[in-house]
Amino acid sequence: MLAVESIDLFYGAAQALRSVSFEAKPGRVTCVLGRNGVGKTSLMRAIIGHQGIASGRIMWGGEDVSKLAPHQRARRGVAYVPQGREIFPLLSVRENLETGYAPVPRSQRFVPDEIFELFPVLKDMLWRRGGDLSGGQQQQLAIGRALVTRPKLLVLDEPTEGIQPSIIKDIGRAIDYLRAKGDMAIVLVEQYFDFARDLGDDFVVMDRGAVVLAGDKNSVVESEMRSYMSV
Repeated sequence: MLAVESIDLFYGAAQALRSVSFEAKPGRVTCVLGRNGVGKTSLMRAIIGHQGIASGRIMWGGEDVSKLAPHQRARRGVAYVPQGREIFPLLSVRENLETGYAPVPRSQRFVPDEIFELFPVLKDMLWRRGGDLSGGQQQQLAIGRALVTRPKLLVLDEPTEGIQPSIIKDIGRAIDYLRAKGDMAIVLVEQYFDFARDLGDDFVVMDRGAVVLAGDKNSVVESEMRSYMSV
């Protein structure tokens, strides 16, 4: 289980996160919602180790990982699909997927068939350069690359941003499949509220760097969540 405990995060003198706490459990999708600029991406970067925290703790699997480097967290099963995808445009689809080998043992350095079952287009385009793919195909590639690491915690930062509706449905089905396996905690940052509502088991709503609303799908009020996402 992931447990974020009262973390504060600063960029210089500016405070981006204020005593943020939440949990993400295996077999559940935890959605982090809020307007642009409220600290959602800063929170994700703190979880994966790209940004240090000033106080609080980040616990993963019962271990305090707050001071571990990103590669050390990756070796403990933490994977990240960043906003904007950040695939390698000059590498082929296969080569992009193979960059996920770094944190896994040598015996696991192959692309699981499950990835091609979730995203068949990747198998069809193995030798195409990543930069030649559409935005939606690049997003599938970014998720596939994360899955190559055999994660137990999958962090997705706005995976539907700028994606055509048909691929949004494919991504939703993939997340639903991964949740159903029961051994992976999924943290999903989303601006597309309907997508998050349909997939989410637990919800964390942020405003001005703090959690203002949290609960499972049976306890949170949709209108209240929407009020924190409207401009």
